[in-house]
Amino acid sequence: MKELIVASRNKGKVGEIKELLTSLPFKITSLLDYPQIPDVVEDGKTYRANALKKAREVALHTGQWTMADDSGIEVKILGNAPGIYSSRFAGEGASEQQRNKKLFQMLQGVPLWRRQARYRCVIALVDGKGQELGVVQGTCSGSITTKERGKNGFGFDPLFLLQRYHKTFGELDPSIKAKISHRARALKKFRLLLEDAL
Repeated sequence: MKELIVASRNKGKVGEIKELLTSLPFKITSLLDYPQIPDVVEDGKTYRANALKKAREVALHTGQWTMADDSGIEVKILGNAPGIYSSRFAGEGASEQQRNKKLFQMLQGVPLWRRQARYRCVIALVDGKGQELGVVQGTCSGSITTKERGKNGFGFDPLFLLQRYHKTFGELDPSIKAKISHRARALKKFRLLLEDAL
């Protein structure tokens, strides 16, 4: 069975991806299975550049097909910040709680109706030689709450409110999130990309 490496050490993200790609004829592994591979510096100016860089570097280390995603949250009133800097905008090594707290501080005094936001996910696929096989993306729109709600998911999920459900990703049943999230939408396209590439 062909191996597909998910270029991430984020357990939540890797679990979500494995779940959404079950039934494909791949043995899905991740950087959690390759502790010797150094972290890739994400210094691209776009999600696409970061995703491709991560996928290429891991593929060249392992000689295996590799997928990498770069995702972030974009808040309209902040000019779509933090965007590609979502995991780093509260400082290198900041915890999820510290990032969430910083986002709340940036939105202090902003009424709920002006807190529109969207999650964006871009996924790149490269072969074992680092050649690009394709890039897809997905988005999911919502808004930012005024306090954390729910314990599900990871990252900004407890503050990302979906009007349709009146719940945050942190409160939403994971089976619903697995159908409507930015990553789920990107992975739906990614499955087709993988099937074509095969």
